[in-house]
Amino acid sequence: MIIRKAKAIDADAIQRIVAAAYAPLAERMDKPPMPMLDDYPARVSEGVADVLVDGDRVLGMIILVDQPDALMLENVAVAPEAQGRGVGRRLIDHAEAEARRRGHPRIRLYTHATMVENQRMYARLGYVETMRGEDEGYDRVQFEKTLK
Repeated sequence: MIIRKAKAIDADAIQRIVAAAYAPLAERMDKPPMPMLDDYPARVSEGVADVLVDGDRVLGMIILVDQPDALMLENVAVAPEAQGRGVGRRLIDHAEAEARRRGHPRIRLYTHATMVENQRMYARLGYVETMRGEDEGYDRVQFEKTLK
């Protein structure tokens, strides 16, 4: 398994992974999660999407966006058949390594308030909650991790 920049040919697989990964969580919300509405061909062409692949199969994806003082982890999703195999953890480790490589002192991310599993996972990985509240019409919990 390797992590690489997403290519145009990966956009459909990314969309399918996001739809499948977020479907169970979407049932808790009053509207589709923002990642389900994203334009993945555009994100790939912007160069902000990376994928974890096993051979020619895309198993996970991550969207990383530079901010002036941090790297924003906007989305991470793992194909249901690959969940529980460390794919998500590898993608998050990749994000942190990428933030360091780009010279960012911290990494930020957010999740929906109903996604309590994600909140527990991020806390276990050393992310600290920095804010709760409405953002772009979603009830979000924001996290940050200072990198060493």
